[in-house]
Amino acid sequence: MQVRQAISAALITGLLALSPVVSAEKDQEKPGKVIAGWVEKIILLDNGDEPIKAKLDSGAKTSSLHASKIEKFQRDGDDWVRFTFVDKQGEETEFERPEVRGVKIKDLDGGFDRRPVVEMDICFDGRLRTTQFTLADREGFVYRILLGRRFLAGVAVIDSEATYLTKEHCTEVQQKKDKDD
Repeated sequence: MQVRQAISAALITGLLALSPVVSAEKDQEKPGKVIAGWVEKIILLDNGDEPIKAKLDSGAKTSSLHASKIEKFQRDGDDWVRFTFVDKQGEETEFERPEVRGVKIKDLDGGFDRRPVVEMDICFDGRLRTTQFTLADREGFVYRILLGRRFLAGVAVIDSEATYLTKEHCTEVQQKKDKDD
């Protein structure tokens, strides 16, 4: 077992030396990919500043956000979506966002579900990012937010044995709040 761990550690060290993965603290000007756990805490902007657990899912192409009361509507000739995000404590936040596109998601029973996609601002690893989310009822799931491959590409590499390796608060957002106060 120790030999296997030593070989694994040597391989990981070698790969890290060759890859563009860097620590966020090491190079804020030119951030590369960070190593993130399979679960990380993020902040969904416009939903307060309480961190929310998000599952990093390389099996999902597009990120997904728990939403209820999903309602499509028109604003100035454009497609918009109104929805409610409910956190684990039951706190509700209503959002209105332009619909970026729609996707067909394969259901467990083999059928397809059509879901709207919106852009949301999040704080991940101390940096403000904008990414696309499908809106879905994730009530029965452990994690209200999934971060998929579209988000992860160029941002993070997943360490499937670890959790909570990244920073949960954004200095950019905190600096803006301090200015506004």
